[in-house]
Amino acid sequence: MVQKILIANRGEIACRIIESCHRMGLEAVAVYSDIDRHSRHVALADQAIAIGGSHARDSYLKVEAILAAGRETAATAIHPGYGFLSENAAFAQAVSDAGMVWIGPAPANIIDMGDKERARKIAGESGVPILPGSDRIDGRDNHALQSAARGVGYPLLVKAAAGGGGIGMRQIKSSQDLIPTVESTQSMAEKAFGDGGVYLERFVPRAKHVEVQIFGFGDGTAIHLHDRECSIQRRFQKIVEEAPAPHISPTIRNQLHRAAVNLARAQNYSGAGTVEFIYDCDRELAYFLEMNTRIQVEHPVTEMVTGIDLVEWQIRHALGGLGRISQDSISVKGHAIECRLYAERPDKGFLPSPGTITQLNWPTVDERCRIDTGVRQGDQISPFYDPMIAKVIAYGEDRDSAIARQRYALNELVIDGVGTNARFLSELIADERFGAADTTTGFIDDYFMKRSTVSA
Repeated sequence: MVQKILIANRGEIACRIIESCHRMGLEAVAVYSDIDRHSRHVALADQAIAIGGSHARDSYLKVEAILAAGRETAATAIHPGYGFLSENAAFAQAVSDAGMVWIGPAPANIIDMGDKERARKIAGESGVPILPGSDRIDGRDNHALQSAARGVGYPLLVKAAAGGGGIGMRQIKSSQDLIPTVESTQSMAEKAFGDGGVYLERFVPRAKHVEVQIFGFGDGTAIHLHDRECSIQRRFQKIVEEAPAPHISPTIRNQLHRAAVNLARAQNYSGAGTVEFIYDCDRELAYFLEMNTRIQVEHPVTEMVTGIDLVEWQIRHALGGLGRISQDSISVKGHAIECRLYAERPDKGFLPSPGTITQLNWPTVDERCRIDTGVRQGDQISPFYDPMIAKVIAYGEDRDSAIARQRYALNELVIDGVGTNARFLSELIADERFGAADTTTGFIDDYFMKRSTVSA
């Protein structure tokens, strides 16, 4: 009997998982909301089941509707992709309780790493360096809050304890901004995650965002698949990623790899995960940021330089057919850069630009250019979900050739009907500071400041 994988997601990641399933000879089951009825991931799947209204809360976040779709189609396993329910421990447990295989880490792993304060504690106990920070803050004790802030030191970040991916994170530059910023972050966290807990963490002014891809085997063993840099961010959301991380010393690189693997081993981690670090450029020190217990948006750059299909690994491991992989068998060749293509208007403060794609010509896809997308010409970019159109991934023998291939791909791209950030991305990676890998998490702010100064 052919095994079936239900993908509890939509868009490009659903299409990406379906493609791996088909390469493996597995059937793929799609779920879809009302507005996604004619979407690309529905067309690619072997079966498709409607699960509710267009709002995510009425469909992609409805646990029982997804489980019912799995039962109806006799799905062997459920892959959550990223976002939505991918880091929901209760959903992971419910999948197993329903007799289906959960393609992801154990619920205990999700719980431990999902609570950011708890994750910091586990990382510290595993010997992973952590930034100075406060304990969890749940209430409105202003005196205790001010005392905690003084202990951490300004500038600092307030972070949602249950947050991730840059959501629920705000910078505080002085004590006068402390209380209103914490209160607004708590309110947002309660609405977004059902958990209003926050904590404070020291802000590093000149920082790189570096992460290590790991894979655990659930028995206290784990390996790494090297590193990525994701410093090019807008409001803490990554838009350009690359592998391997450039201009990191071999000593620091080895420390990060070792720390990430130790953290995975300490949890008996099972499956794919990413350990994220902040690298202080001035002190040349790296600190634990968080661990994401899912496949990352930026996983293609790791796949391009290692030649490994991470989604296939996830599926094979969950179904019991991967076996043990040795660290010595993992090597890196060349360089890869990913740009996230959004339907948005950079000239209007990056406002989303929903609408119908009236013309779509992708750049030439070959061994040096990969397009991960969930849309086709004629499809609609909906206001209900994240406006990402595609991920454009370029490969080169070295970083310079990867940059050149990425610029060529972005300039070759033709999209009409919606505004996009394609030109902005092309100009950004052509900037001499990006070319020199002189990038920090403040790069985009500096970039716009430089442009406004020149135009003035």
